[in-house]
Amino acid sequence: MSLLVELLQDMALAAVPAAGFAMVFNVPVRVLKYCAMFGALAHGMRFLMMRAGMPIEWGTLIAATAVSFAGVWLAQRLRAHPKVFTVAAMIPMIPGVPFFTTIIALHHLGTRGFEAELFSMALTNGLRTFFIIGAIAIGLAMPGLLLYRRRPVV
Repeated sequence: MSLLVELLQDMALAAVPAAGFAMVFNVPVRVLKYCAMFGALAHGMRFLMMRAGMPIEWGTLIAATAVSFAGVWLAQRLRAHPKVFTVAAMIPMIPGVPFFTTIIALHHLGTRGFEAELFSMALTNGLRTFFIIGAIAIGLAMPGLLLYRRRPVV
């Protein structure tokens, strides 16, 4: 499968949960398409960066930051709050598989006893989950940290 087809598939599949969670968050209907578009854009950017060899944590941080700044720009044009667009767009990037793998490994450690392989799997996936969620949080906060300051950065 070519890179373009994989990218379009990834973006289309990411737009669905972004729009779905936007509906759960009771987003106005007029901005629902932007939530789906930003979700697809964020996941697509992360996909391309991972394909280029960048770790998932750094790709998530860059994609979340870019989409947050785009959300601030669009929110000013549509006179809406930026979090209306950006929070729902970050949902598809939440690391479900590493988190689930961490929980299963921890469960097996508790029931079977200590095994070095299970402990390594739990630790690796737990740290990966922690850093991806941290990258999403920092990316969402970045416009507020840089744009909405009362004092200059330097």
